[in-house]
Amino acid sequence: MSTEGSAGDIDLLALQSELARDPQPTYQALLLGSPALRVEGIGVIANSREHVEHVLRSPELFSSDFTSGVGDLKNRRPLIPLQKDPPDHRKYRKILDPLFAPQKMKLLEPQIAALVNDLIDGFASAQEIDFAQQFSVPFPSQVFVTMLGLPLEELPQFLAMKDGVIRPDHCTGEPRGHPKTDAHQQATADSVYEYFEKLLATRTGTAGDDLIGQFLSAEVDGERLSTDEIVDICFLFLIAGLDTVSASLDCFFGYLCHNPEARRELVEQPDAIPDAVEELLRWETPVMAVERVATSDMQIGECPVAAGETVIAFIGAANLDEHELPDAGSVHIDRTVNRHLAFGGGIHRCLGSHLARLELRVALREWHRRIPDYALKPGAELEFTAGIRSVPSFPLVLQTISPR
Repeated sequence: MSTEGSAGDIDLLALQSELARDPQPTYQALLLGSPALRVEGIGVIANSREHVEHVLRSPELFSSDFTSGVGDLKNRRPLIPLQKDPPDHRKYRKILDPLFAPQKMKLLEPQIAALVNDLIDGFASAQEIDFAQQFSVPFPSQVFVTMLGLPLEELPQFLAMKDGVIRPDHCTGEPRGHPKTDAHQQATADSVYEYFEKLLATRTGTAGDDLIGQFLSAEVDGERLSTDEIVDICFLFLIAGLDTVSASLDCFFGYLCHNPEARRELVEQPDAIPDAVEELLRWETPVMAVERVATSDMQIGECPVAAGETVIAFIGAANLDEHELPDAGSVHIDRTVNRHLAFGGGIHRCLGSHLARLELRVALREWHRRIPDYALKPGAELEFTAGIRSVPSFPLVLQTISPR
């Protein structure tokens, strides 16, 4: 990987496996050897902070308006606002941004703290839990499903839909591209559309305080959102809102299990948690990369890119770029200056970033207040999924759990 623009002898499967298991050494190798390169089977990947920001902040050159490729979700139409380019993208963000403004999210803190404590109370007498199944999955999922106004008892169905779209290979046991996996992913994506189309048919013309109610009453340039537009928004919210915070918690607690000195620092200095959240987002970058499509022939650094070619912005690698951040190859829980790209950048910066930050801060605060001592079960190894780094099973041994 020493020549910019050349894929060299990269083994795609090995690359994906290493990125899932232990991404930082691979990020650092890519930064040292190839700030931008073409990888057969993927496209062109941008690794350096400079190149990644160029991709993220140039929507006229790198389009988000696509429905197939490396990140194919089998969606019928571009997801709103993720797969929309300007000028349409601006119209939708004008509606959606105020719904996720920092001040509005801050009002949710008491409810979110109560949910964290309810979950902890549920295993308060246990000495061992599955952190993924009993905390990192249900916590953000319940928050988001409640915000959407969807019934909590249907959460297992929503989680199955989310996994069937994002990780169909894990559902079928067959690799991506296998007919069985493709069929399962397509059937699941179709079921998401069917679910929200039926739901909206029962709520047409009705508003409400939940997000779907606000979508129904919202307007774009004086016009109401169509049923298709609301469904496309809900499709994205379902798969994004139920997954990325769960993955972040898996990554954070995996790091803290392997670095008990950092865990002790959070217990002894809870005021450090906001900075710790930012540093762990930078270091772990649970959503490792984002996809774009080149709108014309061009170059990224010295790597040629053809019109229509897939471009992957490796935000995980960019977050470790020493040209942007001194000592980026080390974790400093108390780092205060931290312009990381874990939520992306440019016009497509994550819509739910303020909610995600709040959930992560509250989860770390309440957990470490009540459970200061915990450890990965002896002999267990965490097996992270590729793309969005989460773990299906996370055996955690707990010490004394304090009351609320």
